[in-house]
Amino acid sequence: MKLELLEEHPTNLRHKTPLLFVHGAWHGDWCWREHFMGYFAEQGYATYALSLRGHGASEGQEKLNRTRVADYVADVSHIASQITQKHNVRPVLIGHSMGGIVVQKYLETHSAPAGVLMASLPPAGALATVLRLARRHPLIFLKLNLSANLYQMVATPALAREAFFSANMSDTLVNHYWQKLQNESFLGFFDMLVLDLPKPTRVKTPLLVLGAANDIVFHPYEVEATAHAYHTRATIFANMAHDMMLETNWREPAQHILNWLEQRNLP
Repeated sequence: MKLELLEEHPTNLRHKTPLLFVHGAWHGDWCWREHFMGYFAEQGYATYALSLRGHGASEGQEKLNRTRVADYVADVSHIASQITQKHNVRPVLIGHSMGGIVVQKYLETHSAPAGVLMASLPPAGALATVLRLARRHPLIFLKLNLSANLYQMVATPALAREAFFSANMSDTLVNHYWQKLQNESFLGFFDMLVLDLPKPTRVKTPLLVLGAANDIVFHPYEVEATAHAYHTRATIFANMAHDMMLETNWREPAQHILNWLEQRNLP
C-alpha cells in the first residue's frame, strides 16, 4: 500500500525525536501542513504527516468503505517503522479525532516516547456523537445510513463549519478547507462505534489529552473521560472548535504540546 507522506525538516535540528501526525476522518495529511508541521519544524523537530489509506494521495480509495481501523493502525505502524529506521528513535505520535483512536490502538501493541490526543475519539466510542448527529440532522442521518456514504455529514460548507470550525472563521477559509474534505469508511465507522474500541489498560506510553470547549463532535466531558482512562488530566481550550490544528488560534494547542514535550526531556 503506497501511502502519501509529508515531511518538513528543521534548518536547525534541536531534537532527535521526530513527530508523526495522524489526521482524522474526512481529512488527510494536508490538515497538518497548514500550520503544525512548519511550527514544530521551526522549533527544531523533524515532522511527518501521513494520509491514511484511502485518503489524500494514498492508495486504497476504491476500498475505502471497507477499510477498518486496524488497517489505519497498520499504516501508522508501517510509517512509524520507517521513521524509526531513519532517525534511530521512535516518533512521538500526535492524533486528531479519528487519528486519536488510531494512535490509541497503535499504542496498545507498540511503544513510543510520548503521544498526544487532540479532540480524540474517546475509548467509549462514537455512539454519543452519532446520537447527537441524529437529533440535529435526522434526514442526513437517515440518508447516510441508507447510502453508506459518510460524506453526507460534511457535504456542504455549512455542515463542515458546524462540525469542525468556529463561528469566527471566515467563509473563505471554511470553503478552502471544505473543498479538501472527502468521504470516510463506513465499516471503519462501525469499528469506532462498537467493534474495535481502544483498551487503555494496554497503553503504557505517556499521553497528553487536549480538547476544545466548542467541539460538537467530541464534547469536553468526553475528552475528560479519555484523559481519566489514561490516568491524566485533559486540557480544554476556550474559543476553539473540533479542528484544533486549523482554527485561527491553533498556536495555543501547538505551544501547549511543545511545552509538554520539552518537559518530558526527549532527546
